[in-house]
Amino acid sequence: MAQALRRRAPAGVQLTALGREEADLMNPAACARLVERSDTDAVILAAAWTAVDRAETEPDAARIVNGEAPAAIARAAAARGLPLVHLSTDYVFPGTGGGPWRPQDPVAPLNAYGRSKRLGEEGVLAAGGRAVILRTSWVFSAQGTNFVKTMLRLGRERESLRVVADQQGGPTPADAIAEACLEIAAALREGADGGIHHLSGAPDTTWAGFAEAIMAEAGLRTRIEPIATADYPTPARRPLDSRLDCTSLAEAFGIRRPDWRAALREVLAELR
Repeated sequence: MAQALRRRAPAGVQLTALGREEADLMNPAACARLVERSDTDAVILAAAWTAVDRAETEPDAARIVNGEAPAAIARAAAARGLPLVHLSTDYVFPGTGGGPWRPQDPVAPLNAYGRSKRLGEEGVLAAGGRAVILRTSWVFSAQGTNFVKTMLRLGRERESLRVVADQQGGPTPADAIAEACLEIAAALREGADGGIHHLSGAPDTTWAGFAEAIMAEAGLRTRIEPIATADYPTPARRPLDSRLDCTSLAEAFGIRRPDWRAALREVLAELR
């Protein structure tokens, strides 16, 4: 996400991206001190523990990184009157709804990762500062490890792939998230209200549908075999319905859902 933020930062905006060496989220107090001593105008907290399955065996580490660190950073930002944008996840929901999840819907995480992210949300809200929590889902880009890059690698190696078809959501390009974070931070500086909002790509699909689009766009003939979640057990339970209602984000900030299909073409072109 740091690379996406750098790429999308408007002209005239100086972006300082701190890595783990400078801002280790396993040390919340040290991260808070960085905010206290910084001359920044806004804080975007995009880093997180994202190893969903590993969080099941290392819940304490996930809780510190995703829960305690955001709370400490939010308190430091609030004390200085700094706007804060905090990225969260669809995994705070149980995934059993009959429609896209709204920001105000009750949360009920299914796994340790989701619980750690919800703890972070609670800490940010409790800090009382000018903050927006931006929940997103199914993030992909040309950088890092993500579903698109995994499918491309496997698609070049195999004739067929079994992919879950009963989980639905919106694939979201990292560049779109970065743009949203920067726009929200600027709006908060100008006095916009904080709160919880959602951003996911459109149209909604399934993992199998996403995989089919990746193969088609990449020119790979790999066959996608749809399977049920029960046929692909993982240490952490996944929500079946990760669709997000993004209406409030459009109303508050004029930010609309990005078309993930167009973004996919851009990512594949970059990877080539």
